[in-house]
Amino acid sequence: MTRFSIIVPFHNDAATIAATLNSLLGQRFSDFELICVGDKPSRQTTEVVRQLCARDARVRIETNPNRGPSSARNHGAAVATGDIVAFCDADDLWVTDKLAQLDRLFADTGIDAAFGQIGFFSETPGDCPTRSTVPTDPLTIPDLLAENAVCTMSNLAVRRRVFAAVGGLNPAAVHNEDLELLIRLAGEGHVIIGVDRLQVWYRTSGSGLSSDLEAMRAGRARAVATAARYGVAPSPASEAIYMRYLARRALRLGAEPSMARAYARAGLALSARSFLNPIRRGVPTALGAVLAPALPSPIRQALFAR
Repeated sequence: MTRFSIIVPFHNDAATIAATLNSLLGQRFSDFELICVGDKPSRQTTEVVRQLCARDARVRIETNPNRGPSSARNHGAAVATGDIVAFCDADDLWVTDKLAQLDRLFADTGIDAAFGQIGFFSETPGDCPTRSTVPTDPLTIPDLLAENAVCTMSNLAVRRRVFAAVGGLNPAAVHNEDLELLIRLAGEGHVIIGVDRLQVWYRTSGSGLSSDLEAMRAGRARAVATAARYGVAPSPASEAIYMRYLARRALRLGAEPSMARAYARAGLALSARSFLNPIRRGVPTALGAVLAPALPSPIRQALFAR
């Protein structure tokens, strides 16, 4: 059996997908298949993928019979042959030893899903100093409702049988689809472990799905409803942390200053202590929300990259 199936949904990604696929094909661990799932893709993007298919027999194209990135990922997992499915979006990059790290981790049969540390970038990997934080313990639903340490589907690998057992991704979910899936994985007792080493470079584009802040809130509401099925509700502290995340994102994306202020005000009202701690994240966010009208866009982007 193939060790890994890498699943890449693509749509209109001609500007970035070649770099993404090259980073995947450059993995030091070579026992994998690369399944690129077209979700009503542009002709130009499809041509880029076809060129990679001709170059490497491990790459193949699948057509998603439905629509949307979650459905595309589910289709990729349904046709995969690997023991472990790992996802990557068509504008992100992997470090060369990501699969090697995961192969060692999944040697422990008690681990069902895994993720690593993320580095954020705008144009070139490393141009932003921000890195994600990886917890030491397996993820729980309360952890996930406070702050999703996985951050993105590009950072998730899961045993294929486990992914199928929980029903895969919600096809209707476009925002926070990873969070909703992770809640089901944790709720069903599956072990999700983090590796405190860099694995993914996440492109912090001002456009794209993750820029739609209100839609992100709607996606989170869906994830919260899933958590309720397991008897877990978000605490005021976890809601405050999520409001801080939205405030930071509004500042980075150059949204109307009133949006950042509204998110910050809501978070502080829920739990000022949780919103402000750690101080290196909370205090600049609160100040940034107040000063947003006077902060030039490049400064906001630099200060609130994550």
